[in-house]
Amino acid sequence: MATAKQLDDLTECAICAEVYTDPRVLPCGHTFCFKCMEACSKDRHPRDKLACPLCRKEFSLPSNGVGDLPKNFFVANVLRMKESSKVETKTSPCEACSGGEDKKSEVQNMASVYCLECDMRLCQICERGHKVIKLTRAHTLVRIGDKPSGVETPPKSPSSCYKHEREKIKIYCFDCKSAICMTCHAELHRHHRCSDINQVGGDFRRQMTSYVDDVAG
Repeated sequence: MATAKQLDDLTECAICAEVYTDPRVLPCGHTFCFKCMEACSKDRHPRDKLACPLCRKEFSLPSNGVGDLPKNFFVANVLRMKESSKVETKTSPCEACSGGEDKKSEVQNMASVYCLECDMRLCQICERGHKVIKLTRAHTLVRIGDKPSGVETPPKSPSSCYKHEREKIKIYCFDCKSAICMTCHAELHRHHRCSDINQVGGDFRRQMTSYVDDVAG
């Protein structure tokens, strides 16, 4: 069973020590913020060698720089789950047409959903507009008051190990903050703090639900 601290660490970048923004995974399996890796690769050129900030294993910078590093969809999904737990259960005005709680407006439509990407509460009218506008139609909307039952993993989420392409990702290593396969575990992570990746996801979901229950209570 993963501890609360371990679950919180899932969302923290080892470089900036802040919550991941656009998490990118390196060939060694370690994950960092896009902006952090961009800073680390400053003045580097495509195909130049770059060392992982954690394990120091070298890899070649992709042709388009760190922008070509794959997204860590497992971490991104956990971040979405964490954000969805912050949705308030009390009634609050729409932040799009009402100007938010701190601004007075003649219009006071009550918010019914929360957009994870925009970090904004929306009323039913603004929700319909959000679903129509091209730039926001793909955003994830969470019904205010709903408990976080978890966000579906994106369809492009990698199920194969970054190091062993024929092996499925089955374990999460808390020490290295990486999702790994059984071969990786046997070779490099045997003495690390690890857990079944599905168990980790379940533990995190239960922790988020507990947080919401504490707030609602």
